[in-house]
Amino acid sequence: MNNSIYLRVLHQDDANISYAWRNNPLIWEFTKFRAERYITFEIESAWIKNIINRGNEYRFAICMKDDGRYVGNVQLIDLKGHSAEFHLFIGDVSYWGKGIGKEATDLILQYGFLNLDLHYIYLQVHRENLPAMSIYKKLGFVVVNDTEEFVNMEIQRDSYQKVIIASDLSDISAA
Repeated sequence: MNNSIYLRVLHQDDANISYAWRNNPLIWEFTKFRAERYITFEIESAWIKNIINRGNEYRFAICMKDDGRYVGNVQLIDLKGHSAEFHLFIGDVSYWGKGIGKEATDLILQYGFLNLDLHYIYLQVHRENLPAMSIYKKLGFVVVNDTEEFVNMEIQRDSYQKVIIASDLSDISAA
């Protein structure tokens, strides 16, 4: 996959942009992590300062390769043993529907399985967030539990490797 994005470690100055995302109700429509109040730059900055040094979390900014623009976050949190919880959001709504979520998910899965030696990665997705579920299924996530509002999914390293090999083979045959 030829990515139009790259991931970098989340920085304290990212609060300059991300605090506005936290106040956009569109972004939080399909998540359980909604802000209970207006998020100021100061609140966001303090939150980032607190989370960037946690030892069991890997949080990244999603940036565009062409201009470095910061458009969202992707993270692996709650690392325990060989597993982690995945989270993704594209904060800049002008980048919705452009494949950024799939690219960011693929990059963080590579990082988790290759760099962190994870065996499986899990997530929760709102049942009405069909674009996200489609991305996750294409990359090899499977449903493990279904609740009234959220679908729990996971992917194992072996399953992900099979998806990548199949994707590489289809790229070769298309050339």
